[in-house]
Amino acid sequence: MEKEYIKISDLNNYIKSLLDKDSFLNKIYLKGEISNFKNHTRGHLYFTLKDDTSRISAVMFQSSASKLTFAPEDGMNVLVEGRISAYPAQGTYQIYVDAMEVDGLGALYIEYEKLKKKLSTLGLFASDHKVPIPKFPERIGVITAPTGAAVRDIMSTIKRRYPLCEAILFPCLVQGEHAAADIVRQIKRADAYGVDTIIVGRGGGSIEDLWAFNEECVAYAIYECETPIISAVGHEIDWTIADFVADLRAPTPTGAAEMAVPTVIDINTLIDNYKIRLNKNIKNMVNTKFIKLRNLKNSYVLKNPLSLYEIKEQKLDNLIETLNKNIKNVLQDKDNKLNKIKLSVVLQNPYNLIKDKKIKFDLLLNTLKLVNPLGILDKGYSLVEKDGKIVKSNKDININDLIAIRLHEGKLKAEVKEITN
Repeated sequence: MEKEYIKISDLNNYIKSLLDKDSFLNKIYLKGEISNFKNHTRGHLYFTLKDDTSRISAVMFQSSASKLTFAPEDGMNVLVEGRISAYPAQGTYQIYVDAMEVDGLGALYIEYEKLKKKLSTLGLFASDHKVPIPKFPERIGVITAPTGAAVRDIMSTIKRRYPLCEAILFPCLVQGEHAAADIVRQIKRADAYGVDTIIVGRGGGSIEDLWAFNEECVAYAIYECETPIISAVGHEIDWTIADFVADLRAPTPTGAAEMAVPTVIDINTLIDNYKIRLNKNIKNMVNTKFIKLRNLKNSYVLKNPLSLYEIKEQKLDNLIETLNKNIKNVLQDKDNKLNKIKLSVVLQNPYNLIKDKKIKFDLLLNTLKLVNPLGILDKGYSLVEKDGKIVKSNKDININDLIAIRLHEGKLKAEVKEITN
């Protein structure tokens, strides 16, 4: 029998056709962990799905990847829906993913990260919004479950460390469907109650158990609270949204109580420090006053009190001397001006002044007579006027015109009968 050899591509295509015809493989659901994740520039996703003992290659084309509501990454547990087929070019089989979602806890983690990013962008985690925790509170509000280790640890720690402080419990649900709303209600109640500090939290647990403290409504209740809040949710490794918004984050409920109140030893130490500082300040103040007193006692004025009076007397003498000198100068100046006036020509011979003024007056009068246009009438001349205007030429007059002739004494009116050159 003759052997029939076929191409590798034919074999791979044959295997592919067998896989594509299998109805079970055409619609399959897998869960596993993503590894070797690669996001192609064209939008296609290439990765490996694995469990504890096995793995399978996976591809998700851009048309399906564009519908994802999260960003896949290595280490993420996912649930996928797709079909199994071969890739003839490499002789491998793989799953072609049509849909994918985060598996279990991974979904909560994605939701947690999304809310954390959103609230951070809105400024709910900003340090400038946080306020300091009072050092010596009189009343502390504790918001937690009324039973359990958390409330016992908080209450006993406050009582042991700082018996002067009153711890008031505001009981609430700390997990479950209605826990977030209950926490919000008690935060508002404690804020209105007038406590100095609020501790809100619970003991440890899974991410689902702590989820009420990751709710957006709880974050805003903490952010809007006027009273300083310490968040104490879970163990030291647990971080919730409430921890980021609160004014102070405690690693445990017991740690929150320790942060909220001082110890009696701390107070005694503080009082001792105040005593030392007070005594030191009083001593410094007394020394300063003593030095000032000593300087005053040794001052020249107190040792020679008359010297101060003598200096003032000498200054007064100088002022009086200066004043007298200024008065004398003013009087001398006025006396000189008076003598100058008495010796003036006007007062010595006032007639000469009048005579001089009369001469000047006569000169001005004669000048006026010379420039007076009517002065020529005294010499026998006359002025001819027509319509109130001086006639300068026979061209200004016509036959039968009425004219006025001004004489030295009086006027004549005449009618022109003849005009000659």
